[in-house]
Amino acid sequence: MIGIPARPDVNTGSDNDSVRSTGSISMVSVGQDSSSIQPEIYVNKGFEPSLGDSAHTLATQATEDSRKPLYGVDENEERGNWTGRFDFLLSLLGYAVGLGNIWRFPYLAYRNGGGAFLIPYVIMMGIVGVPLFYLEATLGQFCSCGPMTCWEFAPIFKGVGISMVIVSALTSIYYNMVLAWAYYYLFLSLTSELPWQTCNNKWNTKVCSLKLPLVSCEVGTKEKNGTCSNGDGFTGIWNESLFRETTHIKLVSPAEEYWNHKALAMSPGIETFGVPKWDLVLCLMLAWVIVFFCLIKGIKSTGKVVYFTALFPYVVLTILFFRGVTLEGAGKGVEFFIKPTFERLLDGRVWKDAAVQIFFSLSIAGGGLVTLSSYNRFHNNILVDTIIVSIGDIFTCIFGGFVIFSFLGYMAHKQGTTVDKVAADGAGLAFVVYPDAVTSLPAPPFWSILFFLMLITLGLDSQFAMVETVLTGTMDQYPYLRSKKTFIIFSICCIFFILGLPLTCPGGMYLLQLMDNYVGGWTLLIIGFSETIAVIYCYGVNRFFQDLEVMLGKPQWLWWKICWYALSPAAIMFIFVFTFVDYTPSKYGDYLYPAWADAMGWIMAAAAVIAIPITALYKIYKTDDPATPLAKLRFLITPTADWGPALVKHRALIKHVQGFVLDPYEDKARHVDPRYRSKTSIPTASSQVSIVSKSTGPRYNFSNDVSSRSNISMSTTGISQVSMVTQLTMESNV
Repeated sequence: MIGIPARPDVNTGSDNDSVRSTGSISMVSVGQDSSSIQPEIYVNKGFEPSLGDSAHTLATQATEDSRKPLYGVDENEERGNWTGRFDFLLSLLGYAVGLGNIWRFPYLAYRNGGGAFLIPYVIMMGIVGVPLFYLEATLGQFCSCGPMTCWEFAPIFKGVGISMVIVSALTSIYYNMVLAWAYYYLFLSLTSELPWQTCNNKWNTKVCSLKLPLVSCEVGTKEKNGTCSNGDGFTGIWNESLFRETTHIKLVSPAEEYWNHKALAMSPGIETFGVPKWDLVLCLMLAWVIVFFCLIKGIKSTGKVVYFTALFPYVVLTILFFRGVTLEGAGKGVEFFIKPTFERLLDGRVWKDAAVQIFFSLSIAGGGLVTLSSYNRFHNNILVDTIIVSIGDIFTCIFGGFVIFSFLGYMAHKQGTTVDKVAADGAGLAFVVYPDAVTSLPAPPFWSILFFLMLITLGLDSQFAMVETVLTGTMDQYPYLRSKKTFIIFSICCIFFILGLPLTCPGGMYLLQLMDNYVGGWTLLIIGFSETIAVIYCYGVNRFFQDLEVMLGKPQWLWWKICWYALSPAAIMFIFVFTFVDYTPSKYGDYLYPAWADAMGWIMAAAAVIAIPITALYKIYKTDDPATPLAKLRFLITPTADWGPALVKHRALIKHVQGFVLDPYEDKARHVDPRYRSKTSIPTASSQVSIVSKSTGPRYNFSNDVSSRSNISMSTTGISQVSMVTQLTMESNV
């Protein structure tokens, strides 16, 4: 094993010193002792190793089987790799399987035809979910770059990566607030009696359901308003529906009153926002402290945490499943969940809901898939990982549905009503319906603790991946920050905590719902569509297929090409158009948001995706050559010389691209764009020269004949330039 240090002053994410891979330049570093190089570390024996100090000639460990990843030793020492095989797989599973699998899918299935909903769900999984999941994961693994720097194959699309980071940042801010609520309820459960078990607390109202109990009224008089009375007066309600219709009073469970009046102290609307609640502020702080300590070592620490956070939810789900199906009335709940209503398949909204759930359940277009896979070893079998995670996602949705609806059936039976009256999704399910259900079970605190531990561990992995996306994007764009990783993640957590403080206010729930509706909605559709166009139509699906064959060692399925070319983009466009056609102003329960609040939501959504056109226009504007806009556009959708695998030994395997540059960093250290106007000289290898470039400097298209471009002479002892036009100064050992 050899150690060749990376060039510290080279910004691997910058655009100014990239060259197009239209030709290759073979040069030998001057003054380099070739005996210090060990050619046997290169898998391709026909490839002569680069002899210069390059950021891409990082120390790696050879194995007898060149395609068998070697764990325990980082293949890419600059960025690092997952320590173990299952670190990545469990992180990917934890990122894809989140809160939405438990509190959204079951409700969607019930609302859209029960068991029949599985038909469009599986179809959309096959044509949208799995193909786009595989596209993102292979992209990150092939180039070992995060979402900010993986666009060297078509630099004009770099704004897509910026949008991914922005969406992940905004989502992580409000997602961690949901985890803060779960911590809050977990602490409340550490008691002998849950605080939402009774209606005798100061936050309870006159319509608390335990003060107006449901009775059969076998002894007494059934009043026309649905109440029951005897000689002593009111005894209860014998018909809740009749009572609600005649009195316009809706009974509220103790759990719902606790959630609205105590936990959130919810204001009447977003107009009356209030000040932060100290208990929620502390829980939010705890949530960010946990994220900080779990990410303090990057993937090295999260790779160990996920062994618990990714697997523990399945243990709890199994326990809750066996408890739920044994409850009285559970069968009715499960029947509501799986009973097929096939005529609903003719409703376009059903297909839209299936596609949206697939898109968001697998966390596509958020940048997390690119981020996590970028730390893989080059020959990792990402196809197997994709299939495992996709099957795991479907299984979790269905299994979680059985668990949730068994408890909903029990609640409906207990209240003497139907399942549809108690069914809910989102926060209403997690913090109202289920907490209410556990109060009638033996040892309520035990079941409450289990449930909220499951919610926390389900959400943590997704939260880790989103914050890791922001962290990786920052460090890939500015590599000199990698040595300060702990400080960077600490800064990110502190900033996001401060930005999340408004969510702890009485009006914070309204803001959270607004962010979820707009930031985590159609913005991902735009990003996913742009990403597909960039890879498949601009870079080319055939070349991408060849890249994947080099990386995975086997031909790719024709199905991927069919989906990437046509089915997936068409499905995304269908979802996008239908989302706007079916658009309704934001609501939370019976509360209708004011117009200015919806406008604020649109501004947040636009801010997340505006980077895509702005970055494209900026790159076109800053590109000097070629002259015409159309030629600039063609230039900016052409891969740069930087594009490709991160390590030279893997770049040497690329035989399907004519003139592919094996080591672009070595080439850039020896060539300067002749269009610049100042003179300089490059001394011998023993001297140090410094390169400081304009961040917006144009790219240059090298051909095989370098001498025709500039007057460069080379010898075995030094390199001199007689009339080199440049605004660059060099600082590196040549």
